[in-house]
Amino acid sequence: MLGIVENHSLPRTAAFFDLDKTVIAKSSTLTFSKSFYQGGLINRRAVLRTAYAQFVFLAGGADHDQMERMREYLSALCRGWNVQQVREIVAETLHELIDPIIYDEAASLIEAHHTAGRDVVIVSTSGAEVVEPIGELLGADRVVATRMVVEDGAFTGEVEYYAYGPTKAEAIKELAESEGYDLSRCYAYSDSVTDIPMLETVGHPHAVNPDRALRREAAARDWPVLSFNRPVRLKQRVPALSMPSRPPLAAAAGGGAAAATAGLVWLAGRRREPGSRIAPL
Repeated sequence: MLGIVENHSLPRTAAFFDLDKTVIAKSSTLTFSKSFYQGGLINRRAVLRTAYAQFVFLAGGADHDQMERMREYLSALCRGWNVQQVREIVAETLHELIDPIIYDEAASLIEAHHTAGRDVVIVSTSGAEVVEPIGELLGADRVVATRMVVEDGAFTGEVEYYAYGPTKAEAIKELAESEGYDLSRCYAYSDSVTDIPMLETVGHPHAVNPDRALRREAAARDWPVLSFNRPVRLKQRVPALSMPSRPPLAAAAGGGAAAATAGLVWLAGRRREPGSRIAPL
């Protein structure tokens, strides 16, 4: 819903979106399991196991223990994978697998925030090799994602940066400091109780398709609860979704902020023209 005109001289703002079950209807990583099987990266047993994990994820979300088990399983599963092959598989199947499961409501929110002059940042526990191209597809300005250790062009199975729980909040704070975001005027959206630290960081938190624990927390804190239930191909929508104007750019972390920002991937760091902006309420 559109409301008042904002003064462009105010501090910059951003909208932070969790990805799985918030912007897209499934787990981004698990959605590619069949493609990884066809590419020879995993066997049929692993496909069945990831299909079950996807079912559990969709049925009731994943609590901390389930997320830890999933992290351990996926880390071990990808050990030895060629990173370039993974990127090529994701690029080749991205539109086929991800485009149909993007929530129409989420795409509309991304459009509205961009219209209001806000940056859009995807903050996901899934791996960067999957999240970066999805972020570019969505027209996100930046991405925060989990990063695996790579040696000789292959994953070692170790995690370099885990974008999960409090770490998401730390990354958002570091990003706000470097970009000049006023977090009290920023927005955040997530479906999971594990993202409460991220939601607490901004002035306008929203629970989207929340799991039971987050729904209780949202009710107690009087946070808005949104229901997204219309997956739709982007091409079937009004073609207004903003796309990055430049190729993705990687940024190195430095100083004491390295631990919190090592997983940041900068997608086109756009700077909008000064002027009036319409803010969604």
